[in-house]
Amino acid sequence: MRLTNSFIGVRGVGEATERRLWREGVTRWADYDPAVARDCRGVGATTADRIGAFVDEARERLADRDATFFDERLPSNERWRLYEDFRSEAAFFDIETTGLDEHRDSVTTVSVHRDGETRTLVDGGGLDGHEPLTRDRLVEALDAPLLVTFNGIRFDQPFLETSFGCSLDDAAHLDLIYPCKRIGLDGGLKRIEQDIGIGRDRPDLSGRDAIRLWREYERGDASSLETLATYNREDTVNLRRLMDIVGERLHEEVFVAARDGGE
Repeated sequence: MRLTNSFIGVRGVGEATERRLWREGVTRWADYDPAVARDCRGVGATTADRIGAFVDEARERLADRDATFFDERLPSNERWRLYEDFRSEAAFFDIETTGLDEHRDSVTTVSVHRDGETRTLVDGGGLDGHEPLTRDRLVEALDAPLLVTFNGIRFDQPFLETSFGCSLDDAAHLDLIYPCKRIGLDGGLKRIEQDIGIGRDRPDLSGRDAIRLWREYERGDASSLETLATYNREDTVNLRRLMDIVGERLHEEVFVAARDGGE
């Protein structure tokens, strides 16, 4: 499903009204006809005019690759709709830390997966052959119109902003924990991966192991850092796989079912 199928960002258009528009054949911005919209239950002249104004502006914003415009207008549980239009530019990222307190603990590694390539930044890296984790490198790696995480709104983003004094608010942020719950996928990332058949090289590792591996590396075990970096990279690659699966399921459940006559 693409943003061009979406009308729910308009004031006065909720899920039920949007679905009625789809069933009337108004499935894309290009299909929008104010006369057809006004004949749709729940859409009066004022709302029809608002939809028209939204479509005109949205076309320009999408052409300008302005993901934040849609991020601000879509309900939080509909941000998954951003993905198809920004798939190639999306940055999937995940962090590992020394603990759960953003004010006391520190970030050890950050991996960013984008357009088929994965980049891992390591605290103090450089001498060990890894790319150093610095504020400038972090900001550059996350310079994308759409950020995709799992529980990143509550954990990864505030941790990075506190630790490095940077802001990630210039990008739209799609936190997969919410669309996963919408289709009945509960629990942590590893649990959800198992439930839908996404495999891992080291399924036995967890966030607690990531802390242990970093401590072992600090005591001189270079192999522990390699294991940690691989674990962190795999998180981001699997986020891409998960987003593809969740996006397709939601497309079928939200758009296709409504367009073809379902409530």
